[in-house]
Amino acid sequence: MERPYVIVSAAMSLDGFLDDASPERLTLSNAADFDRVDAVRASVDAIAVGAGTVRADDPRLLVRSSERRAARTAAGKPASPLRVVISPSGRLDPGSQLFDRSETAPVIVYTTTAAARTFPLGPEADEFGPEPWPEDAQAPEVVPVGGGGVPPHAVLEDLARRGVERVLIEGGGIVHTAFLSADLVDELHVAIAPFLLGKTGGARFLYPAVFPQSPQRPLALVETRAIGEVALLVYRRV
Repeated sequence: MERPYVIVSAAMSLDGFLDDASPERLTLSNAADFDRVDAVRASVDAIAVGAGTVRADDPRLLVRSSERRAARTAAGKPASPLRVVISPSGRLDPGSQLFDRSETAPVIVYTTTAAARTFPLGPEADEFGPEPWPEDAQAPEVVPVGGGGVPPHAVLEDLARRGVERVLIEGGGIVHTAFLSADLVDELHVAIAPFLLGKTGGARFLYPAVFPQSPQRPLALVETRAIGEVALLVYRRV
C-alpha cells in the first residue's frame, strides 16, 4: 500500500520562526496567501497538525471558501478534509475549536498507547461532559500508534488504510522536523515574511535533526512567487 503524498506548508520569518514569544499569534502572511493555503486544503484528503499548534493557534482546520467546500461536496467528498492531530501526550483541551460538536468534519488524534488510556477523547470522556454527540457529528477518534512517541510512518500507514491519498501538514516545527527527517515529505510550501524576529522569536520552522534533504540530495525548487510582500517558495522531492 502506497503512503499518502505529503505536503508541508508553513509561513515563517526570514530567520525561520513560525511565531514570536508573545501570547498573541503573530501574522506572518496575508489574505492572498491565506486564500492560497485554503486552495491547497481543498485539494487534500487530510490536514495534520501537532498538539502544540492546537494549543497555540486553536485552529479549526477547515476549508474556508464556500465555493471550494461546495466543489468538494459536488465531487462526492466531505466539505472539508479529515482533520488530524499528532499528540504524543494526549493532552488536548476538549474546548478547542477542533472539538466543536457542531462541526461534522471528523478528527483523528494519533497518540501513544499510554496516553490513549490516560487522556481519552470521545463521547465517553468526562472532559466532554454528559451530553451525547449530535447524530451528524463524529466524536474524535483516538488511535494509539507508538510507545514512546508517534512515528510519522505509522500515522501515514493508518491514513493510507483509510483511503487518504494526500496529506497537508500545517505545523508545528516538531512535526515538520519529524516528517522531513524521516524523509516522508514530497512537497514543501514556504511563505516567507519580510522581517526578522531574532531574540523575540518563538516556535521555529525546524529543529536540529539529521535531514536527508542535504547538499548531496537537495529538493527541487519548482515555484517562486511574490504574494504581496510575502515570498512563496515551493520545493519538491527529486
